[in-house]
Amino acid sequence: MKELFLIIGAPGSGKTTDASLIAKADENITHYSTGDLLRAEVASGSELGKTIDGFISKGNLVPLEVVVNTIVSALKVAPTKTIIIDGYPRSVEQMTEFDKVLSKQNEVCLKGVIEVRVSEEVAKDRVLGRNRGADDNEEVFHNRMKVYTEPLEEIISFYQSKNLHFVIDGERTIEVIVADMKDLIKKIQNS
Repeated sequence: MKELFLIIGAPGSGKTTDASLIAKADENITHYSTGDLLRAEVASGSELGKTIDGFISKGNLVPLEVVVNTIVSALKVAPTKTIIIDGYPRSVEQMTEFDKVLSKQNEVCLKGVIEVRVSEEVAKDRVLGRNRGADDNEEVFHNRMKVYTEPLEEIISFYQSKNLHFVIDGERTIEVIVADMKDLIKKIQNS
């Protein structure tokens, strides 16, 4: 059975970097970013990709069905037993739908949801300091932040009720955060 860890955090929390560093250092862990999975679809130029792009370019969420299908097919063909996905779920609907899909199969087991916690101030400094492109301006940042924080409380309490929610302080150096996250994943796997 595959063991799945979800990593959630505000834009700029470092969740994607953390997850990719962990997977890079451990050949038994595969990392998928929902953003990467969706961007790969956009880059392919498919009709689905064009649809996804219409949502992403405005900082809005991609429809549920598209995201869940993209994720579930990636999980089933993952080359390792342990899988980390960052940036998911981003809405109560995504969480509920994903939980439903996971409970109907026995190939993948959700082991933990790790929240990389940073203040809005730190997130904003990081995102606007990156200057990556058109989606990194202040208005879009505030939209992305709102999209992240609105469902957060409900998402956290849902996973807390299943004893799956864990918090990591994302305002420290990347080395410390990654080391903590690695230890946490090992501890959860061995419990």
